Amino acid sequence: MAFSYQIQDQGAVHFVTFTVHQWVDVFTRDIYREKIVESLRYCQIYKGLEIFSWVLMTNHCHLILRAKEENLSDIIRDFKKFTAKSLFSLIKENPLESRREWLSKMFSIENRIWFWEEGYHGEEIYSREFFAQKSNYIHLNPVRAGFVEKEEEYIWSSAADFYGIRKGKLEIEVFG
Repeated sequence: MAFSYQIQDQGAVHFVTFTVHQWVDVFTRDIYREKIVESLRYCQIYKGLEIFSWVLMTNHCHLILRAKEENLSDIIRDFKKFTAKSLFSLIKENPLESRREWLSKMFSIENRIWFWEEGYHGEEIYSREFFAQKSNYIHLNPVRAGFVEKEEEYIWSSAADFYGIRKGKLEIEVFG
């Protein structure tokens, strides 16, 4: 039996990873990536989610985040539940999705949607050094994957914000 990570301090800053079920490369189309960004933005505005660093890859995303007022576990649960349903619907309704049938089968089991893997591999950020290590890891993901040469070139992350090159797709908080 696998044990999922339990957030102990709901107000602490955490590094989390959300992985697509069976590591399916679904975030290859802007329509799906924009849904994730839109949903994170909603959580920032209406649920008090603070995001310090983030990256969206083809089959997972990493974030460093904190809940200002609510329970972080609840925000994560709601985010994953909402995006699973929304993305599943977008896939099924997208006439340009060549993998529609296959993706629909991959993300459903016994008439239930299974978009995200269970859990979110959380780690509490306990120091500036650990924050810097995790932020570097996050921002270098697209470089390691061969998507870009420099992390700040990747628009689906907070790297350009970190370097002051351009405003990113999400509001980024300053750690400290």
